[in-house]
Amino acid sequence: MAKALYKLGYWVAGHKIKIISGTIAILIALGVLAVNIGMSFSDKMSIPNTESADAGELLQKEFPSSKEKSGGQVQLVFKAPKGETLDSQKVNKVIEETLNEIKKDDRAVTSIATPVQLGNLSENKKIGYATVTYKVAADKVTDSSKKIVKKNIKITHDAGIQTELAGTVAFSKTEAGGSAESIGIIIAFIILAVTFTSFLAAGMPILTSIIGLAIGLLTVVIGTNFIDIPSVSLSVASMLGLAVGIDYALFIIVRFRQQLKENYSIRESIAIATGTAGSAVVFAGITVIIGLLGLSITEVPFLTAMGYTGAVSVLVAVFIAVIVVPAVLALMGHKMGPYKSNRLLSKITGRNKKQTSSNKWGKFVVKRPVLVAILGIVLLVVMSVPFFHMQLGLPDNGTKSVETTERRGYDLLSEAYGPGYHSSLVVVAKTDNSVKNAQKAATEIAEEIKDISNVKTVTPAIPGSSGKVFMISVTPKTGPSDLKTKDIVHNIRDKSNKEVELLVTGQTAADIDLSEGLLQALVKFAIIIVGFAFLLLVIVFRSLLVPLKAVLGFVLSLGATLGFVVFVVQDGHFLDFFGFPNSSPILNFLPVIVVAILFGLAMDYEVFLVSRMREEYIHTGDARKAVLAGMKSSGNVVTAAGLIMISVFTGFMLTPDPMVKIMGMALTFGVLFDAFIVRLAIVPAVMTLLGKSAWYLPRWMDKILPNIDIEGESIMKMMKRKEKEKERKRKLSI
Repeated sequence: MAKALYKLGYWVAGHKIKIISGTIAILIALGVLAVNIGMSFSDKMSIPNTESADAGELLQKEFPSSKEKSGGQVQLVFKAPKGETLDSQKVNKVIEETLNEIKKDDRAVTSIATPVQLGNLSENKKIGYATVTYKVAADKVTDSSKKIVKKNIKITHDAGIQTELAGTVAFSKTEAGGSAESIGIIIAFIILAVTFTSFLAAGMPILTSIIGLAIGLLTVVIGTNFIDIPSVSLSVASMLGLAVGIDYALFIIVRFRQQLKENYSIRESIAIATGTAGSAVVFAGITVIIGLLGLSITEVPFLTAMGYTGAVSVLVAVFIAVIVVPAVLALMGHKMGPYKSNRLLSKITGRNKKQTSSNKWGKFVVKRPVLVAILGIVLLVVMSVPFFHMQLGLPDNGTKSVETTERRGYDLLSEAYGPGYHSSLVVVAKTDNSVKNAQKAATEIAEEIKDISNVKTVTPAIPGSSGKVFMISVTPKTGPSDLKTKDIVHNIRDKSNKEVELLVTGQTAADIDLSEGLLQALVKFAIIIVGFAFLLLVIVFRSLLVPLKAVLGFVLSLGATLGFVVFVVQDGHFLDFFGFPNSSPILNFLPVIVVAILFGLAMDYEVFLVSRMREEYIHTGDARKAVLAGMKSSGNVVTAAGLIMISVFTGFMLTPDPMVKIMGMALTFGVLFDAFIVRLAIVPAVMTLLGKSAWYLPRWMDKILPNIDIEGESIMKMMKRKEKEKERKRKLSI
């Protein structure tokens, strides 16, 4: 692979204009195609063959009216002014005036019902809600229709009636893009400027990563028209594409500048950088892609789709790094060289000072390996503790900021009907054919459900078309994310007997099934990923203890990451500091996504750092010197790469969307723990303690394992042979 990439880099350097113009042409073509065919994201988050899914299918079969897909609904939640009630003539007149104005949007609105018509006034008659039903699905309701609603609720506002919005139609936009992500890019630029001591060199990885990101995202947008892709996938693809795109370009440019410093020509430097650093980039990209494609193991459709979209974004980033970056380097030439540094940056970083054989941190770790290893491991273990009481769920209007109308509407509905209003359950009672009086059996089971702890109300059993299946509505006393609600679902299911089988469905039950299914998938996925990582690293490093140490470090950083997220988001610590409106369960698919992404990034850092140690050990046989050499040569690159990842992910953490926010936070601290505590502290400390035994591999295993040259050693040997041949010819000519 290294030699093939060397040839690719050499060819690209000679066809730079064609490569750059071709890339721009592809970007424009994808943009035009995406605009013409549009996008069609799907937000179906479910696991097939769960009990709630089976119950839903049975419900549709027995109650044909439930098959009709109702359009999007807006609930206008009203709270009467002080001293008045919603059923008073004065208040009703204002409410009806508001609804009549909204009803004028007759092209979109199907029906409107007032609180009095719906009979949903609270006990004190202070709170109730009207329902506006549209002809199209919730996500298809136009902005103009939403503006009509927001404009006309000012009528009730002006009359002193608190009016908030709820229902299936979203009014508070939570866009993933914007100024928050720009902050991350700016920080990444500063880090690159310090690394290269050049503003020009710092700008290039940002530019090429944005081009790659645009191509990747446009591909995903076009793909939504052919396969079901959840909208949150766009944020995952953005985070990954931008972060790895910058990092991969960084690795190529660093090596290019090193080769120029050794007096190679621009074209040879590009070819060597592509063959050496490019090999590591391809390997790193493949590990991330494998982790993302591995999400299909979970057998969860929306997670699989998220994995595919993320993999597309990373794949594009790899192609950009080994094709477009070399082309741009060829175009810029010596302007990107090591001697074109900014004076101010050189003074700030002290880059002109004499370089030592290792960095200060590397020497510190090697001198105190036991202390560093113990402190690092203990810190991560302690931070992992909250992980063991993690609760999974999906964000709803109750997790939004109080500044949003949906959150205020959610709170008003909870005040009026109790928190259980948001967690209503539908129980499907399926009686056995041997039961003579099915209605009686269903009624008896409904009475038993009433006796379950924390159940607020239970409706009579309504028979379906067959007369053997009944529908029972259950309202808990607790909210959808409360553990007591989860217990109610399981307790109802446990009451199934030979005569009556009880199935529970509804949004709350579906979310509970989804969260439990994802937790089971997490264990399966993590075991497979850890096992795969171990085998992969055995092949790369030709060692048993180095891969074992690497995967155990990954497990530590993963546990600490999830533990820290639980500590903040679920347990409610430092919520204001991180910008979370209130404590809530952990996003149910977050752990699986974090495992997939963090696995790839952790292996990247491990390879970039330890491969240099292995190279030094092979040449010298000195394990201690190998650790110092690895820290000196690769430590600063891993540090810069980690800081860039953190800055990009932090940008996404600053967005208001709760899903994107928590993913940004998890990945930010995941990289922080893995890159800086595991790879730059625990790894060199443990490698120092292991000494030569770290590189032990049985001879029989060494013979059967394939040899992967990810550092491009074969390229450097080839270059040395060329230099010798040139020297020989020069002497002969003399």
